[in-house]
Amino acid sequence: MLEASLNNELPPIPSKRYFSIGEVSELCDVKPHVLRYWEQEFTQLKPIKRRGNRRYYQREDVILVREIRNLLYLEGYTIGGARQKLNDQGGEETAAHFDRVLIKQMLAELAELKDILEE
Repeated sequence: MLEASLNNELPPIPSKRYFSIGEVSELCDVKPHVLRYWEQEFTQLKPIKRRGNRRYYQREDVILVREIRNLLYLEGYTIGGARQKLNDQGGEETAAHFDRVLIKQMLAELAELKDILEE
């Protein structure tokens, strides 16, 4: 799973409903062509496609991309190994992980709002 130290290296995920492939690329420090490739390799990663075949990622997709990035780039897994690890985790652990990440994001946003209001 994503460690706190990894989250500090990547920018925080803004509170938006949908993200373009370019935004996800910047948020996860991964090139757009790599994201398109990962969509083929990881069945869990399914952005919504709209007009002109444009991809729109949701917050959960961004978190999943960060997790895949962590497995491949930091932990040294192969594509097959990362796919197997994600499949072995199951839905419950992944959902709990998403919840923890979302709560941390919300707390960070609330702290920012508090600072703004105190000024």
